[in-house]
Amino acid sequence: MKLTTEVDIPKSTWNIRHDEALLLLGSCFADNMGERLKRAGFCTESNPLGTLYNPVSVAETLMRLMDEQPFSIEELHDFAAEGWGSWMAHSLLSRPTPDEALTTINKHLAAGAAQLRRARVLIVTFGTAWVYRLKSGKTVANCHRQPEKMFIRERLTVDDVVRLWQPLLQRLNKELPSLHVLFTVSPIRHLRDGAHANQLSKATLLLAVEELIKNLSPLTPNLAYFPAYEIVLDELRDYRFYADDMTHPSPLAIDYLWQRFADTFFDASTRDSVHRIEEITKALEHRPLHPESDEYRRFLRQTLLKIEEIQKEFPYFETRKLIDQCHTLLNS
Repeated sequence: MKLTTEVDIPKSTWNIRHDEALLLLGSCFADNMGERLKRAGFCTESNPLGTLYNPVSVAETLMRLMDEQPFSIEELHDFAAEGWGSWMAHSLLSRPTPDEALTTINKHLAAGAAQLRRARVLIVTFGTAWVYRLKSGKTVANCHRQPEKMFIRERLTVDDVVRLWQPLLQRLNKELPSLHVLFTVSPIRHLRDGAHANQLSKATLLLAVEELIKNLSPLTPNLAYFPAYEIVLDELRDYRFYADDMTHPSPLAIDYLWQRFADTFFDASTRDSVHRIEEITKALEHRPLHPESDEYRRFLRQTLLKIEEIQKEFPYFETRKLIDQCHTLLNS
């Protein structure tokens, strides 16, 4: 008896290897997957300017990273209690003075641009087709808690998204021909306007991605789609797979999406590497009943040896935090 409708995901024609760099841009789902990839030892950068929700803001950020164009002080704004920041950046990057904000934002921009240049995989997650524009016409990535009267809110069409992204993907293919682009649509529901409006928004994104892949796949075979939205909405059709706000996926749902993602894009060697690194991470998260015991200290020393082995085998994996954590626990 089958009690779920499993989403069929064809095996990818290309794999994500453990020694390859990745850049993730987009909604909270990009942040969640970025954290899982980093935890599993991948060289990963997620949303250098902060979480992005709509296709216009993701595209504008990507173009800025490609051009490696730093922000100027004229592009910053005083957002009152939040401090100085940019309409293109998250409020977490805002600072008390313009100079501090400029330094912080440009530092994150430079890190993202460098990651894009070395990345083999770019994961793009669209969250909503709704955009906020200033009265001047500029789309904002973050409203910075400013009054709603400052913005015009509208829903993009499929053609809007395709017209913006098709030349951008063509440029990416020309300048970074080895880069693989993986699209996803976030399973996070945006219910401000109700369930029907959310479905229309998601449908717009799904149709736009489908059109982009159909139009460009003959020219660039490095495009793919991962059905995160479909898995949560169709396969995990139960409220236990949602967080308390009933809109974001629960940790259990994120775990399941991660497993489906790994099954689709990891080969046997990568899965083995991920398993070994996750074992160490989980071991250090374990809180013993008797941290002062000789047995626990032996366990920590054995863990240090495992980390050193992994460091030799995967020199690109940053192990310093894990090593420091072991030493801190040994000395406590």
